[in-house]
Amino acid sequence: MSEHSKLWILAVSCLVFAQACASLLLPSGFALTVFSDVTQCILLLCGTAALLPNSVRGRGRTRLFWALMTVGMVFWLSYQLLWSYFEVVQRQDVPDPFVGDIVLFLHLVPMMAALALAPHAQENQHTARLGRMDFVLLLTWWVYLYLVTVLPWQYASIDKLSYQKNLNALYLTEKLVFQAGLALVWIRSKGGWRSMYAHWFGASLMYALSSYVANWAIQRNLYYTGSLYDLPLAASMGWISAIGVLAQDMPLRQEPASERGRHGVWVARLGMLVIFSLPLLAAWWLTNTNTPPKVRTFRVAVTLVTTLLMGGIVFIRQHLLDHELIRLVHSSQRSFEDLKLLQTQLIQSEKLASLGQLVGGAAHELNNPLTAMLGYSEMLAASGLNDEQRQLAQKISQQVRRTKILIASLLNFARQGPAERTWIDVNAVVETALKQVAPQCSTHRIGVQVNLSQALPRILADPNQLLQVFLHIAGNVLHTLDEEGGGTLRVASLSQGSLVVLEFHSSAVSPGKRSTFDPTADLAGDGRNTSLSACYNIVREHEGQVSCVKQAEGATTIRIELPIPETSEADTVVPQASLTRSHFTF
Repeated sequence: MSEHSKLWILAVSCLVFAQACASLLLPSGFALTVFSDVTQCILLLCGTAALLPNSVRGRGRTRLFWALMTVGMVFWLSYQLLWSYFEVVQRQDVPDPFVGDIVLFLHLVPMMAALALAPHAQENQHTARLGRMDFVLLLTWWVYLYLVTVLPWQYASIDKLSYQKNLNALYLTEKLVFQAGLALVWIRSKGGWRSMYAHWFGASLMYALSSYVANWAIQRNLYYTGSLYDLPLAASMGWISAIGVLAQDMPLRQEPASERGRHGVWVARLGMLVIFSLPLLAAWWLTNTNTPPKVRTFRVAVTLVTTLLMGGIVFIRQHLLDHELIRLVHSSQRSFEDLKLLQTQLIQSEKLASLGQLVGGAAHELNNPLTAMLGYSEMLAASGLNDEQRQLAQKISQQVRRTKILIASLLNFARQGPAERTWIDVNAVVETALKQVAPQCSTHRIGVQVNLSQALPRILADPNQLLQVFLHIAGNVLHTLDEEGGGTLRVASLSQGSLVVLEFHSSAVSPGKRSTFDPTADLAGDGRNTSLSACYNIVREHEGQVSCVKQAEGATTIRIELPIPETSEADTVVPQASLTRSHFTF
């Protein structure tokens, strides 16, 4: 408990103690009346001030709970101020019947509404809206009971005895219902809310007992303002003030919605019962000949107006319910459509899995003859052939190895697993790719210029996949230059910040004869060129980028950027002095 709370409770306790001393020491008279009325006004003002910060700091239904409790205290304080005005300022007894009695009766109505909110339990927004409409029905019914039970004897046919009898009976019923509600939420709550509800139950029970004892003393002419009969009343006021400051230090956490059980269902049923009770009460009052005609007419008129009002509330509630049902139907429809889409995707995934198995099986079958071809080509190159024949055998061996690399890529795709990445030298992979396309360059009179960086860091990548990318890009460029009548392919590598950059630059001899084939087509993977689309995806899987720049006179540059990992091994430099600024033409 904070120091502020301790001081507040101490001050309130001193006020209650002062009331007790005044009741014991001061005789019945104006001085005791003034002291008692002022003390009770101060206690109620302290209670209102203690509850108000909780309604400001809270959220959602918790804030509404404390706000309604504060409103109830404001009504109670207003009644006490009216009472004190007559006794202290006017120096006369409070009129009987008293017009301010309705304020005292209504002070429990917002408090009952606060309990019906059950702020200790979680609740979704849509259920809360319907619950509030049920609460409005119940609160309207309580106001209706006061209008038809008490007010007729105050305005339609003045009868002090009937007025006091009906007011006391109705007020007692209201306090019993409020106590029952407090007991219910007290049992169903946990933690800080349980402790807080226990304090409310004790303070409300003390107030109800003090009111009953005070009415008993009034009937026997034993009561006067400031007597000992007012002491429990002052203590209950001080207790409520203590509840407000204690709640500021309590951890008031909401429980799961499932803890509420069938609370919301019973509230809705009670709302329907109060609607059905209106015509029954109207029929009973019309047939009751013991009441004056003016009273019967007043009650029937109030019943008709209340019926119209409750009918409007039920209409609004039904509108909210229809809106909620429509929302649930749309939500179910969306869920069904999502389920159908998921089913379609599962079927497509099964088809792709079957296709992957087929590709994997075919790749394994192709590996066997390729292995034999590779062995025979190597045996042929090692046999007694002349230089030209030996070069042809070596080229056959190179193409077989390239085919085996492509089949390995197909197997990786069929397994649907991540590529195996190792620390590689990009320059070595580029050099391997250029050696494999060297025969095409020599045949079609295409020059190759290589400018590889001397200090290029290693990167984490799959060498087979990068070799596939370089072979596809170089092959497409060579095919384009061949259709344009020859040209030059320039390959360069460099390091820029945290990137390793590779550039494939092509320039044709006769740009005016440029063909319709575009070597940069489908780098974004739109499906028109399967090989280049695969290259784009491989680079993206390596967290890299591929871009294309078309320059003047038909020249094109394809730029590949690969990230350098932030590790010490990534800074390893591989000397490439033999390849730096080399120039050769096939």
